[in-house]
Amino acid sequence: MLKGLGGLGDMAKMMKAAQEMQGKMEALTEEMARITVTGESGAGLVRCTATAKGELTGLEIDPSIFVPSEKEVAEDLILAAIKDTQAKAAARYQQELARLAESMGLPPGMKLPM
Repeated sequence: MLKGLGGLGDMAKMMKAAQEMQGKMEALTEEMARITVTGESGAGLVRCTATAKGELTGLEIDPSIFVPSEKEVAEDLILAAIKDTQAKAAARYQQELARLAESMGLPPGMKLPM
């Protein structure tokens, strides 16, 4: 019956799949804003918390690092904790993207547009 219309049926399926993927991507983006990761440095002297999207949300600093002569050490520890947290956030984000891609039946390693 629709034979003369070419691949419109397939096109409708593709559009539906694209809309479904977009909805899942939006849900994942919202979930990434709720998931938190914690990074640290100096054996826990400095700890940072961030969302899986990489937004820093907290910073805890052990007061023992506030020695005026150790200012550079404190700065290095803070920077290292932030970098650790951001790396963990990026890894978690990629893990969640891979999980989403797998749930959608996409081949392993296929990058999603996020």
